[in-house]
Amino acid sequence: MKKFSMIPLKQYCEYPVEEMKKRAGEFYEAIRRRRTVREFSDRPVPREVIEKCLLAAGTAPNGANRQPWHFVVIGNAEIKKQIREAAEAEEREFYHGRAPQEWLDALAALGTDAHKPFLETAPYLIAIFAQSYELGTDGRKIKNYYVQESVGIATGFLINALHHSGLATLTHTPSPMNFLNKILGRPSNERPYLLLVAGYPAADAVVPNITKKPLAEIATFID
Repeated sequence: MKKFSMIPLKQYCEYPVEEMKKRAGEFYEAIRRRRTVREFSDRPVPREVIEKCLLAAGTAPNGANRQPWHFVVIGNAEIKKQIREAAEAEEREFYHGRAPQEWLDALAALGTDAHKPFLETAPYLIAIFAQSYELGTDGRKIKNYYVQESVGIATGFLINALHHSGLATLTHTPSPMNFLNKILGRPSNERPYLLLVAGYPAADAVVPNITKKPLAEIATFID
């Protein structure tokens, strides 16, 4: 197996302590404005913005540098319609049969249901696939490592990049999502991980009045 050559770490940039505190605070204030949106505008988004955000996602740390992800960006109206129809079919099964009552009770507070118009309205859907293995030039399967963790981190990078660019997002996970492989023509070594909706929020968009847990509830410091 080929071994990577090592090069000096030149990109790292250290900041004075006060600058670190300032930057950390500014980042928190910026990211805490991010909200999941369910009402999108159909306003077009420059493709270059999406491309740069995907490149940012591709810088995420991952197992053995296998980069086990693939992003399919859908702007085509007919394909978005097909995805909506397939997703809503799965969602109806979920809401009216597969989901336990406890789960439905938790979702009821958010007012969600099987109706997903945003899948057609938003200018872009980004289907994120996790690659369990790659195929070598000789057809041999090459296993990927820490796939779920790697794709999850890359997805977080992507959501953050889109938010930083001024766009709203929604993470959508109809279950199962095998229809995405069929509609988008993706190979069997890729499993749908998440469907990310991206665009501008509608002018009349609303979000639930929720709060996030305080630091004391999400973190423990052991000095």
